[in-house]
Amino acid sequence: MVGFELRERWGAQPLWARWVLAVYLIGLTEGTGSHIADLVRGGIHAYASFPQVPLQVFFVSLVILDPLAAVLVGLVRRGGIWLANAVMVMDVSANWWGNRHWLRDDPAQLLWLMPITLFGLFVVAFAVPLRRTVAGAASRPQAALPSA
Repeated sequence: MVGFELRERWGAQPLWARWVLAVYLIGLTEGTGSHIADLVRGGIHAYASFPQVPLQVFFVSLVILDPLAAVLVGLVRRGGIWLANAVMVMDVSANWWGNRHWLRDDPAQLLWLMPITLFGLFVVAFAVPLRRTVAGAASRPQAALPSA
């Protein structure tokens, strides 16, 4: 029955919302893989290049936050949209803050921040309309399930 409910939740969304949800899932899954790879390569100190301990802790915590947001988005939950938004705002901000010294030293190195920045902007731009659409679909009456 869970698969049926999930199909119903996705099917209740307009086409644009399904595409946006899919992009959210792709980006959050890629982020999860990236942070797991960093931890596999560098262990708990994978982010030691960031001198601020809160940034190090945050980047390690993304191994939990990114997949949690992906699961909630995949389940078409409003909380997943807000979590994805919060995670991406913090992730982009932390990356730019932690790498701000490159602005002086070698600005061309900042190009590697463009994909995460563009994905973050995408998530923020669609957070409110996507949440409204998901909330609207959840409040619409569903067709009665056939009895078994």
